[in-house]
Amino acid sequence: MDNEFIIQQLREKFPNDVLKIDTSSDMLMMEIAKSAICDVVLFLKNELNFIYLTSLCGVHYPEQALPLGVVYHLHNLQDNIRLRLKVFLSDDDPHIDTCVEIFSAANWMERETFDFYGIIFDEHPNLIRILNVEYMDYHPMRKEYPLEDSTRTDKDDKFFGR
Repeated sequence: MDNEFIIQQLREKFPNDVLKIDTSSDMLMMEIAKSAICDVVLFLKNELNFIYLTSLCGVHYPEQALPLGVVYHLHNLQDNIRLRLKVFLSDDDPHIDTCVEIFSAANWMERETFDFYGIIFDEHPNLIRILNVEYMDYHPMRKEYPLEDSTRTDKDDKFFGR
């Protein structure tokens, strides 16, 4: 099995849902339509033997039209092939289907992604904050805040090479 075979299989099964393909790095990357992500993950698991969900995490690119994203890393252990899937969402509708029924390991990874990025995994069995306090009213990994506190008076720029 190689990248071309995987691409061909997914394009045949999901002709309108594979939005972008990148083979320039050591890992095949595909951008998938939000509505089809669970179907694609299930197909990869059952038909192409990608039985291990290595990681699932959020990303935030505020300059993009769809700034929020979920990144899935899958691994076919038998053929030692890794695959990266990306799905992008809008700030106004940060909902995506859960993959907990496909991979139970997605449970805590989706909770962490919700906690830090505010991405809502529909039908998740227990989507609550996992690391931050429950009353926190923002999602700290979003790039919505300045890197430095402009009100600090204890910093002198001459000591920081500015």
